[in-house]
Amino acid sequence: MMNPRQLSALTPALLSVILTIGIFGLLAAGPEGLQTTGAAPQSLAGDVAHAPAVPRVPKSVVEASHAPDGSPTEPAPVQIASANPSDVEPVDAAKAAKSVGIVDPCLVVDICVDRYLWTLYQRTPKEDTVRTREWRHLTVKRKGKRVTVSRAFTRLVDQDFGWKDPKAAERAGMPMMDYVIGGMDRSFKLKLFHMLHAAEAAGLSPGITSGFRDDYRQSIASGLKAANNRSYHGGSLRGGYGHGLAADVVSVEGRTRDQRFASSEKLWKWIDAHGKEFGLGRPYHGRDPPHVAPIDGEEYAKHNRGARLAASEVKKIDVKKKKMKGVATHDRSRPAKRPRTAAVSKPKAS
Repeated sequence: MMNPRQLSALTPALLSVILTIGIFGLLAAGPEGLQTTGAAPQSLAGDVAHAPAVPRVPKSVVEASHAPDGSPTEPAPVQIASANPSDVEPVDAAKAAKSVGIVDPCLVVDICVDRYLWTLYQRTPKEDTVRTREWRHLTVKRKGKRVTVSRAFTRLVDQDFGWKDPKAAERAGMPMMDYVIGGMDRSFKLKLFHMLHAAEAAGLSPGITSGFRDDYRQSIASGLKAANNRSYHGGSLRGGYGHGLAADVVSVEGRTRDQRFASSEKLWKWIDAHGKEFGLGRPYHGRDPPHVAPIDGEEYAKHNRGARLAASEVKKIDVKKKKMKGVATHDRSRPAKRPRTAAVSKPKAS
């Protein structure tokens, strides 16, 4: 029988061998073998003899598991292969942004739509050109004298507005995805999803720079914008969160900003040609090119020139129909009035 010192010197591999042989014996003995208190029955010995051979643990492995003085040594640490993030080669955004594939099966349509739009939002640089007004002191001649005057000059400045949405989301106490994408109207998101997915299939690289905006987010927006509570992106006057009916769409293709602007113009022309197939259009065109809204919405009807002309033509036709209807239903049962004739004056006697 082994003493505790010899048992502790055994390696885990050798212990597993002994444990395996014991389990084989118990399973082969059955209920009768468990009741036997003496020597092992013949069936147990026969089964063990015919059991598959267990590989022996080499002596060198046993000796290496403890120090020369007999005390067991700790096993050497196992090194697990891992990838250092710094060793990963960076991916070119211009190449990676060509197409966003939907890999996971769409069990819930809303979740897949939100993830797709969020991916387009994340990959898009938040750049804009704003007009800044600055004052300069100039010296001019007035009535033969030199005087210094101040004049205002307008200058175009590139601006990164990527900090605005995170700040608004933090102020609202919401995650970025829930704020930017979740705040838009559901039917509008579905239309936007189908249109941008079709644009990718056509070889374009669409991206989203702005989705939902609350009153605070609208207040820190710059450039051409509506009043804080009147924005169709989701102002409180338009319904607030969950009722955003506008998004800003650009192209992410190109390394420089000029290249991305040129590819954005191609995307906007494609939207003008095919957007109505998905129920979307650009109501402002040159005034606010990235702005996209439903063509059956209030904003598109108010600000799109073609929609206004079509509405005015429909109105004119309705007025003409009403006039014709009035003429057709005129009561002709009354006798027509006889025309008045001029009275002939009698000659006076002289």
